[in-house]
Amino acid sequence: MSRRLTSTPRADGFHMPAEWEPHVGCWMLWPERSDNWRDGAKPAQHAFAAVAKAITQGEPVSVCVSPGQYLVARQMLDPAIRLVEMTNNDSWIRDCGPTFLINEKGQVRGVDWKFNAWGGLDDGLYFPWDQDDLVGEKVIELERVDRYAPDFILEGGSVDVDGEGAVLVTEECLLNHDRNPDLTRGQIEANLRDYLGCDTVLWLKAGVYRDETKGHIDNFCRFVAPGEVVLTWTEDRNDPQYAISAEALARLGQMRDARGRKLVVHKLHQPAPVLISAEEAAGVAPVEGTLPRMVGDRLAASYVNFYIGNGVVVMPAFDDPMDAEAQATLGDLFPTRQIIAVPGREILLGGGNIHCITQQQPSAFTHKSHAGLQSAGS
Repeated sequence: MSRRLTSTPRADGFHMPAEWEPHVGCWMLWPERSDNWRDGAKPAQHAFAAVAKAITQGEPVSVCVSPGQYLVARQMLDPAIRLVEMTNNDSWIRDCGPTFLINEKGQVRGVDWKFNAWGGLDDGLYFPWDQDDLVGEKVIELERVDRYAPDFILEGGSVDVDGEGAVLVTEECLLNHDRNPDLTRGQIEANLRDYLGCDTVLWLKAGVYRDETKGHIDNFCRFVAPGEVVLTWTEDRNDPQYAISAEALARLGQMRDARGRKLVVHKLHQPAPVLISAEEAAGVAPVEGTLPRMVGDRLAASYVNFYIGNGVVVMPAFDDPMDAEAQATLGDLFPTRQIIAVPGREILLGGGNIHCITQQQPSAFTHKSHAGLQSAGS
């Protein structure tokens, strides 16, 4: 049974744990939209299947799939992956799915945020999004955990936590008029504290250049351990990303987390600009109301969009010379985890990457007894 609660996680002693803490599994959604994924979504489906298989090396994976795609997905996915039939609009479960929380008694609950396809009727990326807005509730119901459902629009990719009271966000996203226009910055911070169980909100200005989510933090800057973050970087001062990343680096240098620590910043150099080819653009069916894929458009390619699983880190690769450097850097930051590089271009063509298509479900454990696990190398 899943109850809808009217209290807040913070008041009930729950918080969102860091992604490197233990999971019982990972959730994904199966892609199929021909107006977002080229060639009937077949290349994207192979890419999603590769991500899912990589994650299964560390933890169980559940993939939600529409009734019409069930047999296709069953054939393409590894037999170890659980399939769950679920109606949806698209495949970005990080943003439309639930955020799971834990407390020190070993209990798990979920937050079912409101979802408006990154901007609603004015600036959203597709319409309708009504079935995606139900994904959070459905997943929480399947797991039989209690549910918080605030009247607050939030995508999971727009927040990143260290599990010790700090959350990273961008002004570009959370203060955007198309998310919660009637709320002040202070009210938005209060919601983050109440529903993520955090104490300190760390604001960066913007995210990756031309990120269609309008500055999601998970593509730009992430915690990799308490007091440590990775930041998308480039040394090319003529690249529009340079000014964005340099400004963020300056802000991060002035920040302290909820425990009073100065942040250690590790740079992850971006790949060369990834542009949509004529073949890729031609493979997408144009539909009014869906963001078009145009030849030559730059995509928001970033190595920061990785998934931290039990014993693994699954990162996107772009057939770029920087792939190996990014993999080596992540290997240094997560020395006891296997760093698995999976081709990320097909996922990127749809508007995101590996972190965007995954959602971790933390283990129900006694938090204090696992304090030693709260490090990037665990």
